[in-house]
Amino acid sequence: MRQSPAYLAIGTTATLNRHMLIILAGLPGAGKSTLAAALASTLRAVHLRIDTIEQAIRDSGVQPVPLDDAGYRVGYALAEDNLRLGHTVIADSVNPWPMTRDAWVSAAKRAGADWREIEIVCSDAREHRRRVETRVADIPGHRLPTWHDVLARDYRPWGRSHAVIDTADMSLEESLAAMLAMVASGRDD
Repeated sequence: MRQSPAYLAIGTTATLNRHMLIILAGLPGAGKSTLAAALASTLRAVHLRIDTIEQAIRDSGVQPVPLDDAGYRVGYALAEDNLRLGHTVIADSVNPWPMTRDAWVSAAKRAGADWREIEIVCSDAREHRRRVETRVADIPGHRLPTWHDVLARDYRPWGRSHAVIDTADMSLEESLAAMLAMVASGRDD
């Protein structure tokens, strides 16, 4: 995703007419976390980043076995709590399987909130690889995936309607504007 100085012009706070869970999905390096942070800032929403949650669990020293779905389970619970408080929540994770996608939707339903599913992709393989190989970890102690890790990821196709943003040739400003339009339009269910 091209960085654009014009992004600062979008820095004004937007609002939704209702609280909702904005469920992001996509492979590492596609632009999810960059967009999630920008959207959270714009909407003054809660940003739940699974990488941050999982790293905190690792750092706690209580991780006797692989994390499996622990970070996601914490994320679902925090999303539901914040939705019940009337906050808009942005779920930022790879969200690779129908089971994880369904769990986010279930959290929104239990909280009586609307939701929107948005898959972030980078259709240009060279650009996607460049992003993955030049990223710098912004969470202390977090090991970023390699390009090989991204290619080997078990990321399953969607079995239902959802929105898609392709960041390959879009600036952050353009991607954020597209996302805001998708969020304002309602949900696919």
